[in-house]
Amino acid sequence: MASQGRAAAAARQAFADQVAATGHAVDNARAAAAGLEAAFAAGILQRTPALDAMLHDLAAALAADTEAGERLGGKSAEAARFILRAIGRELANA
Repeated sequence: MASQGRAAAAARQAFADQVAATGHAVDNARAAAAGLEAAFAAGILQRTPALDAMLHDLAAALAADTEAGERLGGKSAEAARFILRAIGRELANA
């Protein structure tokens, strides 16, 4: 069952706003993920198994280039955008 109420709606909107923000996709992805983690920790949204898996995949995508010593972008940015869209769709169930 999805989290309900104004705080949950605000958390979902904050995520959508961060994803749509002007700036680098990788930076936006990190900020959006941090906002979701804060909402989960505060009990505003419930972590679903699907969201947990997607956030894990997002973290792996964002870490891939930095572990290789490369600048983030390209594949990481595209992967982040793809995963963020999936997270946005799944948030209705959180």
